[in-house]
Amino acid sequence: MKLPPALIAPPLYGLYKAWCATLRYTVAGREAVNALWRDRTPMVFALWHDELFPLMHVRDDLEIVTVVSQSRDGEYLAQVLQRLGLRTARGSSSRGGVKALIGAARLMRREGLCGCVTVDGPRGPRHKVKPGAIFLAQRARAPIVPMRIFMDRVKVFERAWDRFQLPLPFSRVRVVFGEPYRLPEPDATDTEEGGQGADAALDAACADLEIRLEGLR
Repeated sequence: MKLPPALIAPPLYGLYKAWCATLRYTVAGREAVNALWRDRTPMVFALWHDELFPLMHVRDDLEIVTVVSQSRDGEYLAQVLQRLGLRTARGSSSRGGVKALIGAARLMRREGLCGCVTVDGPRGPRHKVKPGAIFLAQRARAPIVPMRIFMDRVKVFERAWDRFQLPLPFSRVRVVFGEPYRLPEPDATDTEEGGQGADAALDAACADLEIRLEGLR
């Protein structure tokens, strides 16, 4: 029998903070993000699922909403993220995902928050961009910021779909922000019956984001 999230979240939060405090961070490419945030411009941060672990320790003053699964394990994660100062919208690709993204976009517009999406999660395929980040950026009218996290010493969970990376204590962690960019406005003709234009535009946007992510070093 699993313990209630309210009992598990506090020690998980403490462990996460202590673990990340041992890591040695360097950050590259943050200048454009800082300039947008000075003007309180919401952004959508997009990264791979397997590189997620060290991310929240470098958010600084960014105010972020992120989508978290509606599962029981997602409740553990949501409570830890809330203790870290993040807002959460609940849903996944199979349970309430679109509703959660719409809720996150509404928060971004209303409260000036940034969004954060693991673009190949929650089930993969690994390092293949799904439409969630594109959908969120369009709904929130926000630029997308691709980002990568490189860790020099990791435990890789080989059996996980994403080969999740857990940085070992005292590892070096390099966080790289790509250049923020805005998606083109949807063409009115893309909403015609059949939707081939909209589908093609979405596929192109996903492929472009994938290229931008893989190009970051």
